[in-house]
Amino acid sequence: MATQAKRGRVAGPVGARDPDLDPVAGFLSWCRRVGLELSPKVAVSRQGTVAGYGMVARESVQPGELLFAVPRAVLLSQHTCSISGLLERERGALQSQSGWVPLLLALLHELQAPASPWTPYFALWPELGSLEHPMFWPEEERRRLLQGTGVPEAVEKDLANIRSEYYSIVLPFMEAHPDLFSPRVRSLELYHQLVALVMAYSFQEPLEEEDDEKEPNSPLMVPAADILNHLASHNANLEYSPNYLRMVATQPIPKGHEIFNTYGQMANWQLIHMYGFVEPYPNNTDDTADIQMVTVREAALQGTEVEAERVLLYERWNYLCKLEMVGEEGAFVIGREEVLTEEELTTTLKVLCMPAEEFREFKDQDGWGDDKKEEDSLTITNIPKLKKSWRQLLRDSVLLTLQTYATDLKTEQDLLSNKEVYAKLSWREQQALQVRYGQKMILHQLLELTG
Repeated sequence: MATQAKRGRVAGPVGARDPDLDPVAGFLSWCRRVGLELSPKVAVSRQGTVAGYGMVARESVQPGELLFAVPRAVLLSQHTCSISGLLERERGALQSQSGWVPLLLALLHELQAPASPWTPYFALWPELGSLEHPMFWPEEERRRLLQGTGVPEAVEKDLANIRSEYYSIVLPFMEAHPDLFSPRVRSLELYHQLVALVMAYSFQEPLEEEDDEKEPNSPLMVPAADILNHLASHNANLEYSPNYLRMVATQPIPKGHEIFNTYGQMANWQLIHMYGFVEPYPNNTDDTADIQMVTVREAALQGTEVEAERVLLYERWNYLCKLEMVGEEGAFVIGREEVLTEEELTTTLKVLCMPAEEFREFKDQDGWGDDKKEEDSLTITNIPKLKKSWRQLLRDSVLLTLQTYATDLKTEQDLLSNKEVYAKLSWREQQALQVRYGQKMILHQLLELTG
């Protein structure tokens, strides 16, 4: 089953464009002018795609075949835009928590520049007013549909950061350069929409291995590459080279089939938060469920009976914080087939469950070093073999996590199994249901394994 992916694309939000012009024809003509080479085996189309524009194979494609190559000069970034010099000179004043401000200012300028070289590219952008990220949902709807998933909390942080960034950095910069930013782009609403667009459509070039200690590369817009929709089981991948970014087939792609890139190993809650869509269950093999670290502490506190036990438990917790295994806002991440935070969860269960005398010895020795036993391995298949106290604490933590949702698993299963009822749900209700159901299936698997 194909994913409901990016929403339909129409002409960009700023500046009038001729509605009679075919945006795909204009984009392909622009590609030829700027040296963006598309294979004759691929086509940009609305036909045969999961949603909106996508890329489809005209002929069968074999693994390793080049689908298109994007010259670096065609990329839209803070370094290639027409105000790159100014952005570089003002780099210190444009630093922010997100690191996206220079690119966003580049987009705000190019969108309203009458002669922007990227105008044909903007014509294939989604209509910014129709983006489906949960940050654009009414707060009541967002909380009602996504309670327990972690999305409402992530969105609230985003909205606070966007507002702060806009009023403290972006708007003062635009007002200081009125010749470069017309009044119509000095808008929190437009900035909000562009943040969502960068979140969903930009790319971040990976650092070289020897550069791991450096700050991440700034995001950039990659024409043609951002047309491709996402699947966990993708059939193409973007490769970076000194002069070009190349999209290469990774699997055989039959004629008429859509070409999919991957946005990375994304759980459904991350997909809906950052991209505005999900992969229907069980398609997303990268789906995960979170158990908040403080929930494990709460579950452990339930097992204490006297104040001395509670004091000792907080001592253990504080020591785990010192080891950087837990934090007040952290989460243990559980996938379908593995625990992604195995070391953190193993250490937490061990420390919280060990006898008091063993904990004193553990603290004195400052941990175990590399003394890890096979029976303590926290792989999914090994969970039934864990010590009883570990399994009980993990189980209690799962039960507390399930209480954070507004509905139970059976309610979700009934909705999904009744096609007629499911079809009557709104698009947002369907997407949110898929997020909740995928997470609860992982959590219920843990209940079975710890039972």
